[in-house]
Amino acid sequence: MPSPPRAAKDAVHHPYFARFYARLSVTADERAGVGELRTELLAGLSGRVIEIGAGNGLNFAHYPAAVAEVVAIEPERHLRQLGAAAALRADVPVDVVPGTAEALPVKSESFDAAVASLVLCSVADVPRALEELHRVLRPGGELRFLEHGRADGRVLRAVQRAADRTVWPRLFGGCHSGRDLLGELAAAGFTLGAHRRLRVPEKGPPTPTSYHVLGTARRS
Repeated sequence: MPSPPRAAKDAVHHPYFARFYARLSVTADERAGVGELRTELLAGLSGRVIEIGAGNGLNFAHYPAAVAEVVAIEPERHLRQLGAAAALRADVPVDVVPGTAEALPVKSESFDAAVASLVLCSVADVPRALEELHRVLRPGGELRFLEHGRADGRVLRAVQRAADRTVWPRLFGGCHSGRDLLGELAAAGFTLGAHRRLRVPEKGPPTPTSYHVLGTARRS
């Protein structure tokens, strides 16, 4: 008897990387300052929020009390289980559900804000994912993002391109280190707001994923 097709909730299946990321992300929060960036990313949010690629739920503890509900989308089973456990400890209501960024299982114009945190580097179709975020946000709704970004210098950008075309996505769950997020946001119809580029961690030798961009954009 043939095996049944894999359920949609397993649309992303990186069991080994998921376990590695679950450990690495906690270390990055504690030792590389990512926890403080999460607080900055989410400060001032209110109402209904959708978070894509919520992973093991490290953002949940940083949502302000004015947030009425978080719908957290996570396609990878192991990370989703960890995220569900983190949701139980959160101070705001968090519902962790399966789904992909390219096909969000929610109604159009039903959220006041959206959050993309260290996830757009790994989605298969960035324009489609941003189109979906644009769809589910109410007019004028805000997108908060903390993502990998292009390096500043030509040499480092060349390193990112080489890594993204070869081993980096294979080793790190589909991650692409040098995507042009700001350009993608503009192409998707978002109006870019305040943002800044940064290195994480600030000190030490850079890697392809050391370069980040943190900021806001609004649905036009």
